[in-house]
Amino acid sequence: MSYFEILPKIYYDSKGDGKFDLLTNIMTRVKLRDDVKNDIFAYDYYDVQDGETPEMIAHKYYNDPELHWTILIANNITDYYSEWPMSVQRFEEFVNDKYDNPAGIHHYEINATSGDTTKTIDVGSGLLNRATYPSSTIVSNYTYETRIQDKIRRIRLIKPEFIGQFVDEFEEKVDEVL
Repeated sequence: MSYFEILPKIYYDSKGDGKFDLLTNIMTRVKLRDDVKNDIFAYDYYDVQDGETPEMIAHKYYNDPELHWTILIANNITDYYSEWPMSVQRFEEFVNDKYDNPAGIHHYEINATSGDTTKTIDVGSGLLNRATYPSSTIVSNYTYETRIQDKIRRIRLIKPEFIGQFVDEFEEKVDEVL
């Protein structure tokens, strides 16, 4: 079942002319239960490939492209444009539009020396920070944006054996909102 078929309908005067149309209430929001969201056994992890859409992944994984909305919900994606990984072409355009100099310095980093030493610490972008941390590494604007894309490229997919239960529970939650 498609996402919009599950959502409730409302009468709405979209033109302000006193004529009401029956429309899907896209403002309906349902929160994923914390126990479901945190159940690592209910998910598989997947790295989104260049140009893949939620519909393509749902077709590949569930054999049903209309279940694309489950992927968005499982990953708390409410804004497809900014929260879904960009294609290589769109990413290049984005970086070139956002920065006058994509190769320019975004910030400096140092390696953590205690706790999780695989992590890095952003020490800022000013020359004073570079002087304070002479062993710091330069992170370019391009590298910074690439890291963001790499992070959001890894998504969670509800395991196929649980997808029916997930859809049923979502429908119940929508009914509760009414």
